[in-house]
Amino acid sequence: MADVPIEQLTQRLWPRGDDELTYALLDGARDPAVHEWITSSGAAARCLYIGDLDPALARVAPYLVRLQRTAPPSRALLERAWGDAWGVFVRSTATPEALHRHFRRLLRVRDERGVRMLFRFYDPRVLRTYLPTCRADELDQMFGPVERFFVEAEEAHILEFRNDRGVLARSEVRSEKRLHWLGDYLRRSREEEGEKP
Repeated sequence: MADVPIEQLTQRLWPRGDDELTYALLDGARDPAVHEWITSSGAAARCLYIGDLDPALARVAPYLVRLQRTAPPSRALLERAWGDAWGVFVRSTATPEALHRHFRRLLRVRDERGVRMLFRFYDPRVLRTYLPTCRADELDQMFGPVERFFVEAEEAHILEFRNDRGVLARSEVRSEKRLHWLGDYLRRSREEEGEKP
């Protein structure tokens, strides 16, 4: 597992130091530990599937979870989930109910033949690939009340996406730990080269 950029991630998820507006969309099918965290953390979580679910389906379902900057379970989630594709993170001023409705509308899509399929947009590997392909109207539909999506990239870098009036704005934050490791490696390489005759 790659180094988790916890401090950088915390600064991005709670840029004003607030304890509101930040959510995780977690994929229960990714790892059995996802559902275990949801049930043991005490965090406010809501399944994107509705109705009376079979327990086996409930364990692999996607969940919208409200995070709090100062809550130990939120930090534990970031440390465990980031780099393991447990889900995506969201900033939004919408109510949890409005976000739940929005994300439920995104669960089903039709392919070019009109066949309905499950859209696993809450998988960071899917979302980071899909968003750059979207037209303006598709971005509006995907973002809705979402201010920003945060997804992990290769080596646990932070990708931040926002909808800038129908144009996808993307920024990347590389792990400071990874950058320190690279700097140390380059310095050692130069020293070794200097020692050679």
